[in-house]
Amino acid sequence: MRRSSWLSLVLCLLTLGMAGCSGSPPDNLGVVNGRLAPCPDTPNCVSSQEDDDVHGMEPIEHDGSMEEAQALIREILEEMPRVTVVHEQPGYIRAEARSRIFRFVDDLEFYFDPEAGQIHYRSAARLGRSDLGVNRDRMVRILDEFYRRAPSLQE
Repeated sequence: MRRSSWLSLVLCLLTLGMAGCSGSPPDNLGVVNGRLAPCPDTPNCVSSQEDDDVHGMEPIEHDGSMEEAQALIREILEEMPRVTVVHEQPGYIRAEARSRIFRFVDDLEFYFDPEAGQIHYRSAARLGRSDLGVNRDRMVRILDEFYRRAPSLQE
């Protein structure tokens, strides 16, 4: 086979492979009894409702209105490259983040709990085992930006 034929075959296989990298959204997303879905045993998920060292992060504490906090989180998400808000209702946002090259999809969720004065969140890869810390890093950037823009919401 000629070199150009091999190159075409490789490109075709890569294209087919990347089309399958997004996976289907899990069927357990959303809020049930004030809780987001638990993280799987794999290290490619972080959540403010988990308390172990691998998955756990602190929730966002604030003293502002949940409506204002939700609008700010939505604004931050919409400004991020390759992040799309796919569902929103009062007290909840779900977004999808796609990796630049292979188009892997991570599911991001935010639950605005007015009684506790907290925003809980979860960020999880749909596929694979390791995310090389991408979900934790993304959530740290979102939290930093939230607190930078809304210092009055920080306790």
